[in-house]
Amino acid sequence: MDDNTNYFEVNKDTWNKKVEIHVQSEMYNLEDFNAGKSSLMPYELRALGTVKNKSLLHLQCHFGQDTLSWSRLGAKCVGVDISDEGIKLAKQLNEKLNLDAKFVCCNVLDTSKHICKTFDIVFTSYGTIGWLPDLKPWAKMIAERLKTGGTFYIVEFHPIVWMFNYEKAKAEMKYHYNQEEVIYDEYEGTYANQDSKMVSKEYGWNHGLSEVINSLIEAGLEIDYLNEYDESPYDIFPNLNKTEAGMYKQENQLFPLIFELKATKKSPL
Repeated sequence: MDDNTNYFEVNKDTWNKKVEIHVQSEMYNLEDFNAGKSSLMPYELRALGTVKNKSLLHLQCHFGQDTLSWSRLGAKCVGVDISDEGIKLAKQLNEKLNLDAKFVCCNVLDTSKHICKTFDIVFTSYGTIGWLPDLKPWAKMIAERLKTGGTFYIVEFHPIVWMFNYEKAKAEMKYHYNQEEVIYDEYEGTYANQDSKMVSKEYGWNHGLSEVINSLIEAGLEIDYLNEYDESPYDIFPNLNKTEAGMYKQENQLFPLIFELKATKKSPL
C-alpha cells in the first residue's frame, strides 16, 4: 500500500475539492435531501430490505447522504471516507438532521485500524472499487468488519464501463478489462457538474468481476448472487437516455452499466 501513497493523496485532494461542487449540484440535490428525500436507489433498497436496528458500515461514503438515508430508515450507521471535507460535511448534516450516524475519515483500506466493532451490514456503492489498487486487502477488511452471518452488498458500475475513455466526443475503448497498471486521468469538471472549472486529477484501477468475486470468496464470504443491468441510476456517461422507470441507458445498449453483488460471512468451521 505504501507504494500507492502518492496516488491516494492526489485522489484525496481531488475529492476534497469535489465536495464543495457536489454539495451545490442538482445531482446531489441537498435541499430536497435535507427536506427528507432519500438518496438511495431501488437496487440497494431492494437488496437490503428492512434495516431498522441493524448496524451498517458504509464504505467510501463521500459526504454521507446514503449513510444518512440508511440512518433515516433506522440503521445504526458508520460512514468511512478518505476526504476530510466530505467527513466534515457528513458530520454537519448528521447534526442538522438530528440523526445518530458516526463518521470516520480514513483510507477505506485502513478501516480496521480505526473501527474495531463488527456490523450486520457492510455497504458500498457506485464508483468505489476503482480507487483501490488491489481488492484482496479490501475484501479482507470487509470480512473483518462483518459479524458472522452478516451481509456485504455492493452495487457498482460495471467493469466494461471503465474500458472506455470518455474525454472525446465518442467514447473510445482504451483500457484492459483487468488492467493492473494504474490509470491517470486529468480533466475539467466532475460527474455531478461537468461545467465546473475544477480540474480533477485521479488515479484509478480496473477490476473485473472475477477479481471482485474471488477476493471476497478468499476472504471467507459466500456469494449469494451477482446481477448485471443495462441501466444506470445516474446520468454520468455519454449518450444516455432516461427510461420510464427513471434509469438511464443508451439507445442500443450493448453491455451492462452496473452490477450488484450480495454476500454473506460464513460461520467459521
